[in-house]
Amino acid sequence: MRNNAAAVSVMPTKRERTQAALLEAGLDLFERQGYEATTVAEIARAAGVTEMTFFRYFAAKEHLLLDDPYDPVLTAAIAQQPRELAPFTRAARGIRAAWRALPEPATPVIRRRVRVAARTPALRGAVWRSTGNTEQAIIEQLVADGATLEVARVAAASVLAALVAGLFTWADGEHLTLADAIEQALDVIEVGA
Repeated sequence: MRNNAAAVSVMPTKRERTQAALLEAGLDLFERQGYEATTVAEIARAAGVTEMTFFRYFAAKEHLLLDDPYDPVLTAAIAQQPRELAPFTRAARGIRAAWRALPEPATPVIRRRVRVAARTPALRGAVWRSTGNTEQAIIEQLVADGATLEVARVAAASVLAALVAGLFTWADGEHLTLADAIEQALDVIEVGA
């Protein structure tokens, strides 16, 4: 009896299956006809649900692509860096440490999401807006550890610019791991590579 319960708990819930179907349908349509040319109605129809159902899962079309679950991991890694380091160095090394510890994305979905965002001019601004929470979290961590607000802002903005550039480089190719792409981007601003 317990074995059956364990097997059932591993299966995705209806909510997870619907969300995955919407994401897959959206990515297929974005890649085939472009982000701007794809409507929410088309995504919902391709996923076999209504538009109302789409909006229960995603507030807007762009939310299919702009989801960032990594903020707590990044700020924790920054907090673990020695406080005697300059704020920029703490932020850069913290982001490096976080990405080294995270597993490489197991499915191509994340790369596809980032690739669509990177190749869609209208979404580049949305990508930067979506990093706002990450930037604020990094600023707050650096200030809590003794940096001035002005210095923390510059440090956070600098490392996030490298992080986004690394994400876009990773999404555009198949040869780099995500961690390697982010490391190389951080090298440019940290060591002048």
